[in-house]
Amino acid sequence: MRPLEGIRVLEVAMYGFVPSAGAVLADWGADVIKVEHAVTGDPQRGLRQTGTIRVEGDPNPNIEHANRGKRSLGLDMARPEGKEVLHELVRRSDVFLTSFLPGARTRLGIDVDDIRALNPTIVYARGSALGPRGPEADRGGYDMTAFWARAGTAASITPPGVEGMISPPAPAYGDTISGTNLAGGIAAALLRRERTGEASVVDVSLLGSGVWAMGQAAALALHLDTTWVAPKPGTHGSPTNPLSGLYTTADGHYLSFVMLQPAKFWADVCRHVDRPELADDPRFATAELIAANTEQAVKILREVLATRTLAQWTERFATLAGPWAPVQDLLHVGADAQVRANDYLLRAGELELAASPVQFDVAAPHLGPAPEFAAQTEEILMELGLDWTRISELKAAGAVT
Repeated sequence: MRPLEGIRVLEVAMYGFVPSAGAVLADWGADVIKVEHAVTGDPQRGLRQTGTIRVEGDPNPNIEHANRGKRSLGLDMARPEGKEVLHELVRRSDVFLTSFLPGARTRLGIDVDDIRALNPTIVYARGSALGPRGPEADRGGYDMTAFWARAGTAASITPPGVEGMISPPAPAYGDTISGTNLAGGIAAALLRRERTGEASVVDVSLLGSGVWAMGQAAALALHLDTTWVAPKPGTHGSPTNPLSGLYTTADGHYLSFVMLQPAKFWADVCRHVDRPELADDPRFATAELIAANTEQAVKILREVLATRTLAQWTERFATLAGPWAPVQDLLHVGADAQVRANDYLLRAGELELAASPVQFDVAAPHLGPAPEFAAQTEEILMELGLDWTRISELKAAGAVT
């Protein structure tokens, strides 16, 4: 049994951030009902062009990633008939999950007091761009603005002298991280309700998640009154440790060494790169000497590591004791045996999707495909006790799809 089986989540949300929280809850076993506008649906369904990649036809990974395993209800909440359906679902749900801004929540009658009047024990969870308090609480935003640019990552990762800023590495990058935070908050609120009977309001913002992701660097910056500065591209890394930095392979890829105790691992590295004599080189005999002669050690390792491809070094370093990693693109990730062994990528319908990162009892979650728009409308209405006559009336009124 998955940990959230028997929990019903009513999701009134769009785009990537808050729906990705619903996806995690679905991975954990919750029944997540995605409420979409009866005519337009979630605008994310229309997203076909992402960066340089365009998706033609279905399935569309842009909608599948954050919506796998859910059921979709096409509902016009602005119509009285649609509002009745929504209210009945609220009464039967454990969690109300929304991305709507305060003004829209008030206008549609789905703010905290409205929902709690129908179900006093429901966990009310909302995701925002900039948080629930302060002068900008009513403003919207995306992960590029609130998470990446405003919370410090963009400036911290962009090296001096680079025009503009480094962009996020992937679409919905901050959305997905923030969505996982929101799912964890909801799980904690459900535990609190189980123990005390008290229902919580859960808030997670893109800005708050971005600040948290930069937390260690932020603590250093504020304590020392100096901002974090990214190294220039092409620099090795540590000026005092040849085993902490990047090295180029013969095919133009990179290896990342992060061996923070270089004296402990130096001899093992020398053996693995077929230079065992360097283990006894007096220049590198102690940690202090390694630090003093880092520039020479880096030069030697650069020459040696540039003689083989990423795949060849990955195979050779399988027995290397110190921490290291191949710098992989996403196709490499898809072929990574360790990723596959742990089921970090799983089949969901016709696609392979990233599994949410929490596993229970050493088992991967089961991923179902994202629902087609309004595919379960009739099924959900029948669960509410509506007969075909009433369902037909709701459809004729435009309240449901």
